[in-house]
Amino acid sequence: MNHASTCMTTKKHGNSKIIYKFDVVPTAQQVIELYNDADLPRPTHDSQRIRAMFENSNLIVTAWDGDKLVGVSRTITDCVWSSYLADLAVSPDYKKSGIGKKLIELTRERIGEQSMLLLLSVPTAMDYYPKVGFVRENRAFIMHRTK
Repeated sequence: MNHASTCMTTKKHGNSKIIYKFDVVPTAQQVIELYNDADLPRPTHDSQRIRAMFENSNLIVTAWDGDKLVGVSRTITDCVWSSYLADLAVSPDYKKSGIGKKLIELTRERIGEQSMLLLLSVPTAMDYYPKVGFVRENRAFIMHRTK
């Protein structure tokens, strides 16, 4: 996997541009603000844990409107067999503009054709993922965290 930071732009609305960046780690505060705005259930009360989540992930794709983080995809991957899409978040002000779909597309491009992409969905997104190419699986197991 090429870890070089790459940027690309795509139109959002009107003249505003969304810039997508690879492997740029946003600040914990930027992530916390986005996750809280997107109502993503993550430990946003613990900035050190948020920072560690990103530092220990090996594929991060971010979407920016100027200096505002408006979307993020955070993945843990070996790039040859499996990739776990740990987080996908888009600011509510930017929903239905294709940012989530683009973040997934860029993630898939980066992990390559040999790796599956899997995730655990929040209940409110269960109808979204089939629309962007995911297939529901009924053969997964989980050991829940204790903290």
